Amino acid sequence: MEYETIRMQSEAGVTVITLARPDVMNALNSQMRGEIADAVRQSAKLGRVLVITGEGRAFCSGQDLGDRVNPADADLERTLRDEYFPILQAISNLEIPTISAVNGPAAGAGANLALAADVVIATESAYFLQAFTRIGLIPDVGGTWFLPRHIGMAKAMGTALFANRLSAREASEMGLIWESVPDQDFETHWRERAKILAEGPTEAYRRIKLAIRESSGNSFDEQIALEARLQGEAGKTRDFKEGVLAFIEKRKPEFEGR
Repeated sequence: MEYETIRMQSEAGVTVITLARPDVMNALNSQMRGEIADAVRQSAKLGRVLVITGEGRAFCSGQDLGDRVNPADADLERTLRDEYFPILQAISNLEIPTISAVNGPAAGAGANLALAADVVIATESAYFLQAFTRIGLIPDVGGTWFLPRHIGMAKAMGTALFANRLSAREASEMGLIWESVPDQDFETHWRERAKILAEGPTEAYRRIKLAIRESSGNSFDEQIALEARLQGEAGKTRDFKEGVLAFIEKRKPEFEGR
């Protein structure tokens, strides 16, 4: 599939999807949503880590309200079900680690697209905005799932109701994202983070993602049983053997992701 609203590049195990509608702050129109979903699904075949970032001064300003003749007549349920959910499911189903490199404002659906990744790294000048109540809507694109799980019920409720901007630093301090980085260091930093994951034990990462996601619905006994099963599987991988050997030989391990 050839892309017109995004770019996808893969090098040294790192696949980068760049939202590329900078003239509208990378607002999400129907074509872009389809292209993102397809690119995310393809990314597992191309590399060992996926990064999603934006071109220009914004990460993503959310739904492109100019995408329809009359936005007030839109079938929002259908749009979410048929166009946004495939993106979220594609990201969730990836077995490789995912990073959102938030290079600027992330608002509405754009904020929650960012939060769908395993790790969110934002430049300090970025902000996150659950803007939905400003136009009489509720947080969507997974917002009502991500917010309470990342920052707790009280913070999630206030963030959704008041629709206030959260600076990247505030988002990091409250646990909404992994970290905020000075603007001048941002791209170098996220690329280094991606390189670490691309060179790491991919099979261990896959099991970490599974274990952490399952934990919220498991009892303690169920979770430690899951840990034991997944650790047993990890212990049979080539990467475990290489990691132990490298530790004994006092050298950097050369993980192959299997």
